Amino acid sequence: MDYIKRIVDKEIEKKLRTSGAVVIRGPKWCGKTTSAKQFAKSILEMQNPDTEDNYKELANIKPSILLQGEKPRLIDEWQLAPKLWNAVRYAVDTAGDVNQFILTSSATPVEDPTMHSGVGRFSFVNMKPLSLYESGESNGVISLQDLLDEKTNIDGKQSNLSYEDLVYALCRGGWPNSLKMSKEDALEVAPNYLNTLVNSDISRIDGVNRDPQLASIILKSYSRLVSTIGTNGALFEDIKANYGDISEKTISDYLNVLKKLYIIEEISAWNPNIRSKTTIRTSPKKMLIDPSLAVAALGCSYNELLLDVNTLGLLFENLVNRDLSIYAGSIGGTLNHYRDRYGLECDNVIHFKNGKYALVEVKLSKEKIEEAEEHLLKLKDLISQNPKLKEPTFMMVITATKTAYKTENGILVVPIGCLKN
Repeated sequence: MDYIKRIVDKEIEKKLRTSGAVVIRGPKWCGKTTSAKQFAKSILEMQNPDTEDNYKELANIKPSILLQGEKPRLIDEWQLAPKLWNAVRYAVDTAGDVNQFILTSSATPVEDPTMHSGVGRFSFVNMKPLSLYESGESNGVISLQDLLDEKTNIDGKQSNLSYEDLVYALCRGGWPNSLKMSKEDALEVAPNYLNTLVNSDISRIDGVNRDPQLASIILKSYSRLVSTIGTNGALFEDIKANYGDISEKTISDYLNVLKKLYIIEEISAWNPNIRSKTTIRTSPKKMLIDPSLAVAALGCSYNELLLDVNTLGLLFENLVNRDLSIYAGSIGGTLNHYRDRYGLECDNVIHFKNGKYALVEVKLSKEKIEEAEEHLLKLKDLISQNPKLKEPTFMMVITATKTAYKTENGILVVPIGCLKN
């Protein structure tokens, strides 16, 4: 199988031109090493079982030996030998040049006060599983950049994805190796991932022995609440109801480890001060790095999900957030969400470095588009009452439907199967 070009590749290339070392972070199996190899001229594979123990010992004795090789040198899964961090920093300082090292990491290492911050030497790139455009399932006829530049007419543009195609892509996930498999085998990738995660990775990250059953229950409870906003109170109660007496401190420890493994993430709230600060709900929105992990954690099958519209709607929002964060990130954008105590909400607010922003709602079916349009127009009206705030550059509803169009009120209706960066 040929290399799948990643949207993040341009960011890696740019940062290698301006930094001594580039650190690529993200979950296992998302393609970090494969992408890094496109730029590296020599490789140190820390997780090779034949050499891992030897490399770890060398890292403690004389790490500079492991850094020898043609530059840029890739150090894959560097966190297995944390002392390599300071060694790379020193090597970058000594060389005084860019394009020296690429480090990949599928886990945040245990905190070490002796580790230098890396400021001025390291640049960071966050990588996720494949978006639908990268996997070839979105045709990319509508560009987020073009929408930002107000250069495109979306009316009549068509997605190639059927409802069934979209549900399958969501269940399979954006794991690059799954594209090499039969459709049936590809659906086993996410369950296999979770099995390895709860039985090995969740304890291996810091050497603390953790309960696989509890880890599975936490992931299942978290997946029930995916795409929702609120404190962890409901999550803790759900876990306790399914596991028994367990402290919130223990649950928080497991959640923190899942964050360090880049499995769960949170989308922060947008607070534009358009109403009193006390009315804004600032709790983050819960997400998984890929919706297929939520499907696996919930024990859903593809056929079951086809018929469960409520669950599918939440997981579809998770898929859209994965893709939007990839597309927006490549053009300098970041994601937030908005909700206040009056019930006014916006699934995503995309902020760009030039000060522009967009309001985005996510709806699975066309029956919900009118409701989403209403939310967006109410929020725009509220924003317009504050002279300090710019109006959004565009407002959009992302759907699982087939046809793109612009409503009479100027709202863009865009199928996820049409979108790219």
